[in-house]
Amino acid sequence: MRVMLDIRSFVIHSTFLILVSTFLSSCAPQARADEQDVHVFLERYFATWSAKDMDGYGACFHEQARIVFVHQGVPQSQGLTDFLHGQKLSHATTTVPMTEVPTDMKILSDERTAQASVRWKLTKGADITLGTDCFTLIKTSTGWKIMSLVFYND
Repeated sequence: MRVMLDIRSFVIHSTFLILVSTFLSSCAPQARADEQDVHVFLERYFATWSAKDMDGYGACFHEQARIVFVHQGVPQSQGLTDFLHGQKLSHATTTVPMTEVPTDMKILSDERTAQASVRWKLTKGADITLGTDCFTLIKTSTGWKIMSLVFYND
């Protein structure tokens, strides 16, 4: 009788473990796919800015996006139109090329939204500035879009 209970217990536990591992493995690929899509999206975000492709850069944002620059602990908030205008002016008025590249990305995503913290390096001629962008993204019918961006320089 004891052997029969041990075998039944083993079968029940084994079945449970198989079901749990199957469930977890079926969830993981989607999470990794979403994270990879977000990574590609963020790479495009930085590449379009560095290439002065302001149309491509602007297309990364949702039309209701808010952008906040934190300077010495004080937030300065802008709507999308004002922010993009300022970015266009920065490229148009600089005397040296500017490029910004991500150096580290931490992404947390699901099938509808994502949070990302991205360390970056801005090169403007011989000057280098380091900083962080904190993104809230939403998945739309046309792909990921930025709903909010909070950024600051070191």
